[in-house]
Amino acid sequence: MASTVSFEESEIELVAAIVERYITRDQELATRFAENLTTLCQSKSLAGLVHSIKARAKDPTHLEDKLFRKLTASKQTSDKPFDITPDNLFEKITDLTGVRILHLHTSQFPEINRALTHLLHEENYQILEGPEARTWDDEYREIFTAHGIATVESKRMYTSVHYVVEANSKFKRTAEIQVRTLAEELWGEVDHTINYPHPTDIHACREQIKVLARLTSSCTRLVDSIFSSKGAAESGAPKK
Repeated sequence: MASTVSFEESEIELVAAIVERYITRDQELATRFAENLTTLCQSKSLAGLVHSIKARAKDPTHLEDKLFRKLTASKQTSDKPFDITPDNLFEKITDLTGVRILHLHTSQFPEINRALTHLLHEENYQILEGPEARTWDDEYREIFTAHGIATVESKRMYTSVHYVVEANSKFKRTAEIQVRTLAEELWGEVDHTINYPHPTDIHACREQIKVLARLTSSCTRLVDSIFSSKGAAESGAPKK
């Protein structure tokens, strides 16, 4: 709860009530939702495309930190009211359940997207947001745009496609699904350990993480090139 903004006792009590509600009820729902989505993503239609799947329910301490960051933003900016309550938590915080689909190279994404959206519709999950590609790399922005995927600038220098989905259930449950390459996952793990949710105070680390982002992008390009060369060789097409 590191912040220069002071909180009223009622605001602290509200955050505590939201987190308590999450621990006593919503965390179990988020966990079951993660398990259900993981099973869905293990479908045969994705089996040959997906390297691995990671899923989790949000840690209560991370939720508390996020709520205080949102409360801070609302106190600093009048157009961002803090309207989160224990009853609308799943509606306002859409990543209580998180699923990450990891794959090897970029050319797999269009088929992953088709299979994933088909599975979600088939199982009556509603796609509330996305697919939306967050990227800082102009070349990959062009690739996603060519496949009809909306893109947004990623100031934190990572590339990942995001979906927000809602379960067809008695209790409202939302989840964030991310699709990214293994190379991007390496960057994400390093950045989340050192630089997220609060940026590191170590200037050298911040600069090194930026360098890692560029190396990650280069690594993804190299992997893309390897699989492109393999495909060309197997099809008998002339090598470039």
